[in-house]
Amino acid sequence: MSKVEGGCHCGAIRFEAEGDFSAGMECNCSHCDMKGFVLAFLPRPDFKLTKGEGAYTTYHFNRGTIDHNFCKTCGTQAFGIGIGPDGQEMAAINLRCVDGLDRSQITIHPINGKDF
Repeated sequence: MSKVEGGCHCGAIRFEAEGDFSAGMECNCSHCDMKGFVLAFLPRPDFKLTKGEGAYTTYHFNRGTIDHNFCKTCGTQAFGIGIGPDGQEMAAINLRCVDGLDRSQITIHPINGKDF
Protein backbone atom coordinates (compact mmCIF):
# COMPACT_ATOMS: atom_id res chain seq x y z
CA MET A 1 0.00 0.00 0.00
CA SER A 2 1.21 3.47 -0.80
CA LYS A 3 -0.19 6.94 -0.43
CA VAL A 4 -0.30 9.18 -3.49
CA GLU A 5 -1.41 12.70 -4.28
CA GLY A 6 -2.70 14.06 -7.54
CA GLY A 7 -5.14 16.38 -9.21
CA CYS A 8 -6.26 18.14 -12.31
CA HIS A 9 -4.18 20.12 -14.80
CA CYS A 10 -4.96 23.60 -13.44
CA GLY A 11 -4.64 22.61 -9.75
CA ALA A 12 -8.21 23.42 -8.76
CA ILE A 13 -8.77 19.78 -7.75
CA ARG A 14 -6.38 17.83 -5.52
CA PHE A 15 -6.71 14.43 -3.89
CA GLU A 16 -4.93 11.89 -1.72
CA ALA A 17 -5.40 8.16 -2.12
CA GLU A 18 -4.05 5.06 -0.45
CA GLY A 19 -3.79 1.73 -2.22
CA ASP A 20 -1.80 -0.50 -4.51
CA PHE A 21 -0.97 1.56 -7.58
CA SER A 22 1.35 -0.94 -9.26
CA ALA A 23 -1.43 -1.79 -11.73
CA GLY A 24 -4.23 -0.03 -13.51
CA MET A 25 -6.99 -0.89 -15.89
CA GLU A 26 -7.51 0.45 -19.35
CA CYS A 27 -11.11 0.09 -20.48
CA ASN A 28 -12.26 0.18 -24.10
CA CYS A 29 -15.77 1.52 -23.40
CA SER A 30 -16.69 4.61 -25.39
CA HIS A 31 -15.98 6.96 -22.48
CA CYS A 32 -12.69 5.58 -21.14
CA ASP A 33 -11.26 4.82 -24.57
CA MET A 34 -11.82 8.35 -25.87
CA LYS A 35 -10.23 9.89 -22.78
CA GLY A 36 -7.29 7.48 -22.48
CA PHE A 37 -7.81 6.65 -18.82
CA VAL A 38 -5.59 4.34 -16.79
CA LEU A 39 -7.72 3.73 -13.70
CA ALA A 40 -7.14 2.34 -10.23
CA PHE A 41 -10.11 1.46 -8.07
CA LEU A 42 -10.08 1.61 -4.27
CA PRO A 43 -12.54 1.63 -1.39
CA ARG A 44 -14.12 5.07 -0.98
CA PRO A 45 -12.63 5.61 2.52
CA ASP A 46 -9.13 5.36 0.95
CA PHE A 47 -9.77 8.44 -1.22
CA LYS A 48 -9.83 12.01 0.07
CA LEU A 49 -10.55 15.14 -1.94
CA THR A 50 -8.20 17.71 -0.41
CA LYS A 51 -9.06 20.65 -2.66
CA GLY A 52 -11.80 21.47 -5.10
CA GLU A 53 -15.15 20.67 -3.55
CA GLY A 54 -17.49 22.53 -5.91
CA ALA A 55 -14.77 22.96 -8.55
CA TYR A 56 -15.90 19.93 -10.52
CA THR A 57 -18.99 18.89 -12.39
CA THR A 58 -20.31 15.37 -12.91
CA TYR A 59 -21.17 13.35 -15.99
CA HIS A 60 -23.29 10.18 -15.96
CA PHE A 61 -23.74 7.68 -18.75
CA ASN A 62 -24.65 4.04 -19.31
CA ARG A 63 -26.09 2.73 -16.01
CA GLY A 64 -25.33 5.99 -14.19
CA THR A 65 -23.63 4.23 -11.27
CA ILE A 66 -20.40 6.24 -11.47
CA ASP A 67 -20.01 9.97 -10.89
CA HIS A 68 -17.48 10.87 -13.57
CA ASN A 69 -16.16 14.11 -12.06
CA PHE A 70 -14.16 16.61 -14.06
CA CYS A 71 -12.72 20.04 -13.37
CA LYS A 72 -14.95 22.94 -14.43
CA THR A 73 -11.87 24.95 -15.39
CA CYS A 74 -9.49 22.62 -17.25
CA GLY A 75 -11.75 19.63 -17.97
CA THR A 76 -9.42 17.01 -16.49
CA GLN A 77 -11.16 13.97 -15.06
CA ALA A 78 -8.92 13.02 -12.15
CA PHE A 79 -11.36 10.87 -10.17
CA GLY A 80 -14.77 9.29 -10.04
CA ILE A 81 -16.98 7.95 -7.28
CA GLY A 82 -19.38 5.06 -7.68
CA ILE A 83 -20.77 1.77 -6.51
CA GLY A 84 -18.69 -1.33 -7.20
CA PRO A 85 -20.04 -4.71 -8.27
CA ASP A 86 -20.08 -5.76 -4.60
CA GLY A 87 -22.42 -2.87 -3.73
CA GLN A 88 -19.74 -0.96 -1.82
CA GLU A 89 -18.88 2.68 -2.52
CA MET A 90 -15.60 3.00 -4.37
CA ALA A 91 -13.37 5.63 -5.89
CA ALA A 92 -11.57 5.48 -9.21
CA ILE A 93 -8.51 7.59 -9.78
CA ASN A 94 -7.01 8.36 -13.13
CA LEU A 95 -3.40 7.26 -12.69
CA ARG A 96 -2.39 9.80 -15.32
CA CYS A 97 -3.30 12.46 -12.72
CA VAL A 98 -1.09 11.11 -9.91
CA ASP A 99 1.92 13.27 -9.10
CA GLY A 100 5.25 11.73 -10.11
CA LEU A 101 3.89 8.25 -10.85
CA ASP A 102 6.14 6.39 -13.30
CA ARG A 103 3.51 4.83 -15.56
CA SER A 104 6.18 2.72 -17.28
CA GLN A 105 6.28 0.70 -14.03
CA ILE A 106 2.52 0.05 -13.97
CA THR A 107 1.02 -3.20 -15.18
CA ILE A 108 -1.89 -2.34 -17.45
CA HIS A 109 -4.88 -4.69 -17.48
CA PRO A 110 -7.14 -4.27 -20.52
CA ILE A 111 -10.87 -4.41 -19.73
CA ASN A 112 -13.52 -5.05 -22.36
CA GLY A 113 -16.03 -2.45 -21.18
CA LYS A 114 -17.38 -2.08 -24.72
CA ASP A 115 -19.41 -5.27 -24.25
CA PHE A 116 -20.78 -4.53 -20.73
